[in-house]
Amino acid sequence: MSGPWSEPGRIRELIVLFGTLGVIGFGGPAAHIALMRREVVERRGWLSDAELLDLVGVTSLIPGPNSTELAMLVGRRRAGRAGLMVAGLAFIVPAAAIVLALAWAYVAYGATPAGEAILYGVAPVVVAIVVAALIAFARSALGRPLAMALAVTVAGLWLIGVNELVLLLAAAVVMAFARVGATSGAGTFLLLPVLGAAGASAVNLVTLAGVFLKAGALLYGSGYVLVAFLRGDLVERLGWLTDVQLLDAVAIGQVTPGPLFTTATFIGYLLAGIPGAVVATAAIFLPAFVVVALIAPWVERIRDRPLTAALLDGVNAAAIGLMAAVALHLGVAAIRDPVTAGIGALAVLALLSGRVPSVVLVLCGAAVGLAAAAAGIGPLTDL
Repeated sequence: MSGPWSEPGRIRELIVLFGTLGVIGFGGPAAHIALMRREVVERRGWLSDAELLDLVGVTSLIPGPNSTELAMLVGRRRAGRAGLMVAGLAFIVPAAAIVLALAWAYVAYGATPAGEAILYGVAPVVVAIVVAALIAFARSALGRPLAMALAVTVAGLWLIGVNELVLLLAAAVVMAFARVGATSGAGTFLLLPVLGAAGASAVNLVTLAGVFLKAGALLYGSGYVLVAFLRGDLVERLGWLTDVQLLDAVAIGQVTPGPLFTTATFIGYLLAGIPGAVVATAAIFLPAFVVVALIAPWVERIRDRPLTAALLDGVNAAAIGLMAAVALHLGVAAIRDPVTAGIGALAVLALLSGRVPSVVLVLCGAAVGLAAAAAGIGPLTDL
């Protein structure tokens, strides 16, 4: 590669693909991964299932927004360091813009536009996309009995409340021990030095940046973990938000497409307007760009050694188990009546045909949801 921008065609491809996913990517990280698989494996052939799953496994072991980090790694594979930056930003910016618009409406009108009608139709489509991706990943990574057993065990343990990072690390060690007799741990983690947010009674941008840098650099887990993490700083220590405002912010992050970390955009706007939204968004995502840029060269060599390959295979099996558990959780919430069951079934058939782009399925689901609401069919309100 002669320079970071030497392949403008590939850069444009990344902008279009991840910009689109930032607009239609409802459903959280499992759904984002499934959407990316459909686009970069099935439709474009940039990566194989095994290659993409390796990247999923690596992002599962580092802090930050996993699906955004996956977009960055795919971008780097496609167009080098510039591709990493472009793919990450293309995925983040549209979602952050949507959240910013909703934050303005929240401040102006005092209500959270939740979009239940759209989610009513989109949620079953998301479940179908995740299930289709799971089937493909399982064929690629669960060919051996131990890998299958790890995936099933991890799914069951996650559903009863065992921490996902513990499960990922344990699966890695079990696979390494079984394959190469490894008795040591699975490596080290990169943790960024972060700016500690000093106590303050009035909102200032430096402290705001410190809070969200810390969250972006250290946070593992789901949106519920994000609530607990931010509550300690923003509600209890600094007193900048109420519990109700924090939960509204996370709800907006969950019902809008793209990374859940765009919750930072909403909170930043509430606290300090547009400058606060920009600072909070940049701060929470910055550690992910730094960490992924640092580990990317190592990721490309991870298959070269038996020990690291075995560790990654264990993580991949665990990641599939976690995706399956999340798909079950999403399915229980999304498939509640004959309409949503029909949407899900038709989406599965369309996915199996391989002829319908994901964006079309998501848009059709949204249209059906709006039509159902207009006809008096109650949308789901607990997603």
